Amino acid sequence: MEYSRDKYVERLAERRRNGLIKVITGARRSGKSYLMNELYYKYLLASGVPSTNILRFAFDADEDIDLLETYFPNEETKQVENNGIYHINAKKFRGFIKDRTNDEEEFYLLLDEVQLLENFTGTLNGFLRHKNLDVYVTGSNSRFLSSDIATEFKGRGTIVHVLPLSFSEYMQEMDTEPQNAWKEYIVTGGIPLVAQMVSEDEKIAYLKALCEETYLKDIIVHKKIVKKNELADTFNIVASTIGSPVNISKLTNTFKSVIGKDITDDTIGNFVGYFEDAFVISKASKYNIKGRKYIGAPFKLYFEDIGVRNARLNFRQIEETHIMENIIYNELRYRGFNVDVGEVNISEKTDRIDVNGKAIYAQKALEVDFIASKGDAKYYIQSALSMEDSEKQLQEKKSLYYIDDSFKKIVVAKTGLKPSYDEKGVLIIDLFDFLLKRVDIVE
Repeated sequence: MEYSRDKYVERLAERRRNGLIKVITGARRSGKSYLMNELYYKYLLASGVPSTNILRFAFDADEDIDLLETYFPNEETKQVENNGIYHINAKKFRGFIKDRTNDEEEFYLLLDEVQLLENFTGTLNGFLRHKNLDVYVTGSNSRFLSSDIATEFKGRGTIVHVLPLSFSEYMQEMDTEPQNAWKEYIVTGGIPLVAQMVSEDEKIAYLKALCEETYLKDIIVHKKIVKKNELADTFNIVASTIGSPVNISKLTNTFKSVIGKDITDDTIGNFVGYFEDAFVISKASKYNIKGRKYIGAPFKLYFEDIGVRNARLNFRQIEETHIMENIIYNELRYRGFNVDVGEVNISEKTDRIDVNGKAIYAQKALEVDFIASKGDAKYYIQSALSMEDSEKQLQEKKSLYYIDDSFKKIVVAKTGLKPSYDEKGVLIIDLFDFLLKRVDIVE
């Protein structure tokens, strides 16, 4: 079973030989290594590149590391630190690459987990001076956040971020109706290896172990965390907040009331930042639409994979409303949009009157689930599990009605009906039509 992941292959192909380092980011087990080493490798072969001109090297694979032993034999190949983290001797690796390339032909370097290479930025920037070397790397931690790329690679890096399987990718290997696949997807998510497992018990056990043995341990080791239990507890609290507006103080207060321990805002803020750095969660900032400005708080936190989120809660809080919102958020990011949470300030007439007999108006802030932006395109999107009556419909559309610009306004709901516009121009589209792009509304 192989997921084609065409959108990501296409993004890499668009950046081919552009003079920049292609940095493939994503959480562990999201499929970034497979994308680069298998799918993109096959693309290069199909486009006529000889296999001898494609060099694949994984810095976490002993089989590859052993290839460096003959270079500068008096020096250690693997340099291990006290905490167990190791780095690969960069001089040995450069010798290895020099032996397998020349200045006449074009070569492609596909380098996996490159943060394990000693002084990787210096080595990669050196490669860029050779115009015939096209460099692709993967990384799983904060060293590869977009804010660091310009600094570390002196403006010569470009990012392709890989999410776990979107629902449309998940459906590629499913011989069933979307409604049936959805029931599984909202529980165990889109980690490619998990999606290929047959037994639900195996999926659940793997996801729980992934959280404990990979995500949490990675953060504990790399960030030298002392408060390990508090980190795990914060992970659980964050998992229970998806779809809800939060700020750091609110998370801190929740921690104190639920866990019964004292903790500071700074500690909670650091923990949330570590989960973001590991690409386990993503933060959606709030944007005031009429005021045209960002608001620092509250914000929303979403999981890159819903199965990981559910595993942290022992699969006890499967609320379809919030999970659907999380999945739509990831779908928009999968399509290449920048995604914010929207707010519209309105003045609404109340039933009260003042001493002069005039109506009293109340100031309210209405939420727009998502503002999706890409270039000149912008969409306002509401996620609604159901639209069963006129009151519910008005509730979901109300904030959209108060936005007075010309960008498209959409409600995504499980209607089972064809797309339709209401009298005020708001589009209502079925969830599966949206996720499977049966109707190309949001490109």
